[in-house]
Amino acid sequence: MDHLIGLKEDFVRCLAECFGLQTDTSEILINETRREFAGDFTFVLFTYVKQLKKSPAELGTIAGDWLIKNSSIVDACEVVQGFLNVTMSDAFWLRTLNAISSEPSFGESPATGKKVMVEFASPNTNKPLHLGHIRNILLGWSCARILEANGYQVITTQVINDRGIAICKSMLAWQKFGNGATPASTGIKGDHLVGDYYVLFEQTFREEYEAWQRTKEGIAVWDKSKKAGQEKEDFFKEYKNTYFNDYSRIGGEARQMLLDWEAGKPEVTALWKQMNSWVYEGFDQTYTHLGVHFDCAYYESETYLLGKKAIEKGLDQGIFYRLEDGSVWVNLEDAGMDRKILLRSDGTSVYMTQDIGTAQKRYADYGIDRMVYTVADEQDYHFKVLFEILRRLGEPYAAGLHHLSYGMVELPTGRMKSREGTVVDADDLIAEVIAEASSIAEERGEIAALPAAEQKNILRQIGLGALKFFMIRIQPRKRMIFDPKESVDMQGQTGPYVQNAYVRIQSVIRKSGGEATGDHSEYSGVEDMEKVLIRQLMQFPSVVREAGDNYDPSAIANFAYVLARDYHRFYHDVRILNAPDTNARNFRITLSGEVGKVLKKSFYLLGIEMPDRM
Repeated sequence: MDHLIGLKEDFVRCLAECFGLQTDTSEILINETRREFAGDFTFVLFTYVKQLKKSPAELGTIAGDWLIKNSSIVDACEVVQGFLNVTMSDAFWLRTLNAISSEPSFGESPATGKKVMVEFASPNTNKPLHLGHIRNILLGWSCARILEANGYQVITTQVINDRGIAICKSMLAWQKFGNGATPASTGIKGDHLVGDYYVLFEQTFREEYEAWQRTKEGIAVWDKSKKAGQEKEDFFKEYKNTYFNDYSRIGGEARQMLLDWEAGKPEVTALWKQMNSWVYEGFDQTYTHLGVHFDCAYYESETYLLGKKAIEKGLDQGIFYRLEDGSVWVNLEDAGMDRKILLRSDGTSVYMTQDIGTAQKRYADYGIDRMVYTVADEQDYHFKVLFEILRRLGEPYAAGLHHLSYGMVELPTGRMKSREGTVVDADDLIAEVIAEASSIAEERGEIAALPAAEQKNILRQIGLGALKFFMIRIQPRKRMIFDPKESVDMQGQTGPYVQNAYVRIQSVIRKSGGEATGDHSEYSGVEDMEKVLIRQLMQFPSVVREAGDNYDPSAIANFAYVLARDYHRFYHDVRILNAPDTNARNFRITLSGEVGKVLKKSFYLLGIEMPDRM
C-alpha cells in the first residue's frame, strides 16, 4: 500500500485545477523532508518548471496555497529552493498508523507466480563448516526469505562437493591413522572428526615434504630447477604441487584412492559413504543451530558428469568448437571475456561443464524462473562466464540468473587456513557468541529469575542474533571483520541492540494490559518523534522490495537498526504509559506495537529470532 497516495492524489488535482496539467500519481515524486527544514514530505517541483513555464518559487507558492485550502491532510506548506515542503495534519498520521496496523501482511508483496531457486552453503565434505560458510549461509537464507516476501515461490538448495582429491585426503588419513574412530566412539561431531583427519593429512604431507627437501633427490631437484637469484624456501613453496603429484608417497596414495573411487572400488566407496554420512549429520546439526534448511541438495558425485549433452548441443549449433586434441572450448571474446575450456581432450568435464548441466537439471526439476548463486567474490568471473554460456544456449531462465557475490570474512586476528587447522569452526563461533551473550546477561542480571530453560533459549536467541546481524549488516560485496565481543554490544549497531528495542516494546504492551489497539481517534498534537517512527514504518515495504531487487539483506538490517534507534529515543523522551490522556496513551501504545511488529518481521527476513525478554 502506498500510504502517500492521498497526498499524491491531492497534488494531481492541484496541477489540474491550478495549471491545467493532466498527470498521474505514479509520476509524482515525494521525498521525506530533510530534518533541517520544516515539514514532513517534499514535492520535487523542477519536473514541472519547463512544462508550466513558471519558476519553482511561483509554482510552489500556488500549489502550496491550493493544498492548504483543499487538502484535508495538509496543514502547512513552505517553498524552499525549488522544493515544496508540506506539513501533514494529525488526521494523516492517525490514518496512516491505522492503515499499517490493519494490514497483516504489511511489507509483503502479492504472489508473482514465479519460482526462484537460491543456492547457498555449498560445503566440502572434507571439513566442517567455518566462519566463511556462516556468512554465505546467512546471506543466502536471508535472501531466500526476502524474495519470498516479494512474492516469489522460493526453493533453497545447496551443492555439496563430496568428491575429489581433498575428500580422499581425509579418507586416507582416517584409514592410516584413525584406528576405527567414529563420532560415537570419540564424542566428536562427525564433520569435525573428518576435518581433523584432513588437517592430519596435510601435516603428514608437510613433514614428508620438508624431509624430502633434505634428501639427495630433493637437493638435486633444487640444483637443477632453481632460477637465478631465487631463494630455496621460495622455490619449494612453488614446487609443492609438483612434489605432491610426482614424488610424494602419501600424495600418490591419495591420488590412487581417487582413481579407485572413480572406478567404483567397493571398499573405497563404502568408506566414502561412511565418512560422508558423518559429515552430513554434523552439517545438519549446524544448519539446525543456525535455523536454516534446504528443500533439495545436489551432489558433485552425481553432477560432475552433467553438462556433456549440453556441450554436444552447443557444438551442433556452432556455439562451441573443438580443437584437434579433442578438447571443446567456447569463445567469449566478443562479450569481453576469454576463451574457456568446457571438455578436456580426454573427454572429462570441468567445473563449468558441471555447472551448465546442474543449472539445466534444476530447471528440469523445478521449472524455475530465476536462480541465485551465493558464492564468494573469488568466483565472480566464473559466474560471468557461466551466465553468458547459458544465455547463448538459449536457456529459458538465463535472464534470471544472479551471482550473490560476497567478500571474505576475517577475524581480528587475520585470515584463516583450512589446511593448517586455523579455521574457526562455525559451531565454535556459535558457542562463543552465545557465551559472550551469557556473560553480559549475568552482569545485568535481568533474566536471572526466569527458569533455566527459558534463560538458555533467550541467550541462544541473543547470541545467534548478534552473530547473524553482524554478518548481514555489511553490504555483501564488502569484505568484513567479525568480532564476537563487538557483535553482542547492547549499545552499538548490533542485533542485541535491535532486540532490546523489541523487548522494551513487549514490556510496554504487557504493562498496558496486553492491548496495543486502544481507541486513539481523538488524539491530536502528534509529536515529531511519533512522526519519525511512522515515517520509518511507511518505508518498510519499499525497503523489502529494494532488498529483494538488489539481493541485499543489509538494507533490511540497517533499516531495523535505525527504527530501533529511533524507538529507543522515543521511549526515553516521550511519556507512553503515563501519557497526559487516554487518546495519547492508546496512540503511543499502538505505535509501539506496530514498531515491534516491523522489527520482528525485519528480523524474520534476516533469519533472526526475537526474544520477549532480555
